[in-house]
Amino acid sequence: MSPHSLQTACHQGGDNPETICVLGIGNVLWADEGFGVRCIQTLQSRYEFAPHVRLIDGGTQGLYLIQHVQEATRLLIFDAIDYGLVPGTLKVIEDDEVPRFMGAKKMSLHQTGFQEVLMLAQLTEKFPRQVMLIGCQPEELDDYGGSLRPRVKQAMEDALALGVHALRNWGAQPQARTRPLTEREAVTFAQLDLATYEDQRPDEDLACRMGDERFFPTAVTS
Repeated sequence: MSPHSLQTACHQGGDNPETICVLGIGNVLWADEGFGVRCIQTLQSRYEFAPHVRLIDGGTQGLYLIQHVQEATRLLIFDAIDYGLVPGTLKVIEDDEVPRFMGAKKMSLHQTGFQEVLMLAQLTEKFPRQVMLIGCQPEELDDYGGSLRPRVKQAMEDALALGVHALRNWGAQPQARTRPLTEREAVTFAQLDLATYEDQRPDEDLACRMGDERFFPTAVTS
């Protein structure tokens, strides 16, 4: 998560005591694992929201996200989820089913950590009144430095449409963005922008596609 992950300050008082948290989790360095973060980036680039809405690049922060979940009255999550379905398929899970579902078939360590966040929020009785998880079935994960596969990238549009619809019903007041984002406002670093990330990827001869060979050897030599 970047130092500038919070789009807006939390608005707790006044006529609207709610806090809506929109959270993208995952790791952009491992292809389709970055689905959730890419959704939150794109959402912020296209829309502006009411002051009580917070957009967060949760990355792989795990338990460090607990305060955001506990403060939220409504929580929307974007993530790559292994549903065992056709790559690019979207599935929506809501409310109490979300923590149970995320623990059923963990795809990566960040999901283990985030399930613990949700369970802890329940135990402390600071769980959002509404929770929605918009998950996408990934196609490829073992591509270090890779980007979203075409079917998963295409699914982002439907995922964002579902998310904006839910946010509008929750009173987030999404409006088409009329001014450019500043570096301070952006949920992630400019270097991790999807187009920049894809355009600047080194050739395969220069960049290992399966992770760092020092830590992830692909063969054992005698």
